[in-house]
Amino acid sequence: MARTVLTKLRVVSQFFLDTVWAGRQEVSPLKWSETAMSPAPPSLQNKSSTLQADGRQSTATIGSKCTHSEMERDRIGVWGCGDGQSTGKVSGLDRLKHPGLNKGLAFTIEERQALGIHGLLPARVKSQEEQVQLCKLSIERYEDPLNKYIYLMGLLDRNEHLFYRFIGENVADLMPIVYTPTVGLACQKYGLVYRRPRGLFITIHDKGHVYDILQNWPETDVRAIVVTDGERILGLGDLGACGMGIPVGKLALYTALAGIKPHQCLPITIDVGTNNETMLNDPLYIGLRQRRVRGAAYDELIEEFMQAVVRRFGQNCLVQFEDFGNANAFRLLEKYRGRYCTFNDDIQGTAAVAVAGLLASLRLTGNKLTDNTFVFQGAGEASLGIAELCVMAMKAEGVSEEEARSRIWMVDSKGLIVRNRPEGGLNEHKEKFAKDCPPIRTLEEVVNTAKPSVLIGAAAIRGAFTPAILRAMADNNPRPVIFALSNPTSKAECTAEEAYANTDERAIFASGSPFPEYRTKDGRVLRPGQGNNSYIFPGLALGILCAGLVDVSEDFMLLAAEALAEIVSEDDLEHGSLYPPLKDIQNCSVKIAKKIVDHAYETGKAQVQPQPLDTEEFIRAQMYCAKYQPALPPVYSWPGDTAPRVDLV
Repeated sequence: MARTVLTKLRVVSQFFLDTVWAGRQEVSPLKWSETAMSPAPPSLQNKSSTLQADGRQSTATIGSKCTHSEMERDRIGVWGCGDGQSTGKVSGLDRLKHPGLNKGLAFTIEERQALGIHGLLPARVKSQEEQVQLCKLSIERYEDPLNKYIYLMGLLDRNEHLFYRFIGENVADLMPIVYTPTVGLACQKYGLVYRRPRGLFITIHDKGHVYDILQNWPETDVRAIVVTDGERILGLGDLGACGMGIPVGKLALYTALAGIKPHQCLPITIDVGTNNETMLNDPLYIGLRQRRVRGAAYDELIEEFMQAVVRRFGQNCLVQFEDFGNANAFRLLEKYRGRYCTFNDDIQGTAAVAVAGLLASLRLTGNKLTDNTFVFQGAGEASLGIAELCVMAMKAEGVSEEEARSRIWMVDSKGLIVRNRPEGGLNEHKEKFAKDCPPIRTLEEVVNTAKPSVLIGAAAIRGAFTPAILRAMADNNPRPVIFALSNPTSKAECTAEEAYANTDERAIFASGSPFPEYRTKDGRVLRPGQGNNSYIFPGLALGILCAGLVDVSEDFMLLAAEALAEIVSEDDLEHGSLYPPLKDIQNCSVKIAKKIVDHAYETGKAQVQPQPLDTEEFIRAQMYCAKYQPALPPVYSWPGDTAPRVDLV
């Protein structure tokens, strides 16, 4: 009898081992990190409803074969929205060390005693509200913005919930520290401010092992990646590996402004070197000390990275490209969109926020978008992205593509973009806006020739909008629209004060970085609107993730722009702002996400099924809560033992 049972157990055990081996299921040891939370269990409901199987790339290529060389996946489908932590896996001391679990002095006496950390903290128990006030007092002690940035990053490393609540309740004051313009300075000094791991660095030397590096990240439930190669950081140029400050800052805003859970976010820097001599000669530089790798080796690394992301985190993992050089940004966007869940914030996010401002300005000018003539200073990623989305918006008003493009004049470093320009410098993206006229060398000449109603700068040339150009805009228009979108502030084409002062205070102004309020001669207070991408990309990402999108097409960008323009109130417009106050940006993100999700279901691109009855309620249910949660699991009573007693024989 015993021998028969033992034989059966051996057969079952061997069958189990054979099955696991045949399925090549990876069983890795438990990974626990002080910088990331443990993985969430899969949601069976969401997984069973997934429309996209292992062998299909996207809704844009239904019926085609998988374009990946690797069929194996660590994750298939859309997973649940768990918080990624299990109370049974962590000790009390771990809770003090783990930023996602630490509450500092907000642990109650009961929690301290039950977790075995009583005595490790002072006797005082503080509320989170008191801790937020302490954070305000602490950061006000610093005068240097870089020191404020270091303080905030230290807070993020210690206590995530407190960091995000502090940011969320003080968006207008802290956005310039976490994001532009201070983040630009932080990137320039990243070798000095770097303290501890936050994100992944993948170098050209890791080619062939990118998946192995992704496996080293202690989270498996990653939903959103922001990746840069550091070649074009804001308007500062090639900062190499020091560009990591941008993905870290962007993803901090994913959580603070759109409630995407921090453990589901992963910042990544692709380090292929830098051509910045200052960085190469800086003893504090943290990246590869070599010239940038380009060509086939670069493309192979990016391709391997994209495939590794899908293999490790699933087809629905969002990859946001950030601050790639012009030569690669458009090319990579064209190559990967439709096949992967991806968008480029510099091209598409900037375009959406700028077009939102233009749509809002129509309520002040009384015109249609097609009534305007546009002049762009710059013909890089941002300008071309804005111009293309403007064409799409004008076509929606009923004009042809040819007529829409005819209303746009673009100026680059060699002058007006015209056909057969002797100086050259044209590519397929610029050619679409080339004029059939003699070359014009300067921006001022172009403004005097085209007589635009809208002037947009995104070339990071400080002072490009000279007083003469601004006065010409005022002479030709009752309400000239002037967008100085370059970041950081030191690269802006003009200041708000310069725009107002040189247009008899008639300008409709927006900028990429914040400017102070302006008091007019008649006593009115104008609040310059900040055309910040953070109005768009957090809400866009939230909508993409909630709908399970893969094919993020241009119609979603125009939809996000229209949604943001609709939120602008009459009071905002009366005070000269084309954007809602920054303090309202979290609600903006939810409204944009709602538009994205609704459109995803209308177009059949949503993969999360069934469609929620209340879209906004569904979105809010997925969002991160920055308030502390109880550190102890719930305790509840069970009925007494009323079962009949069974005696052992």
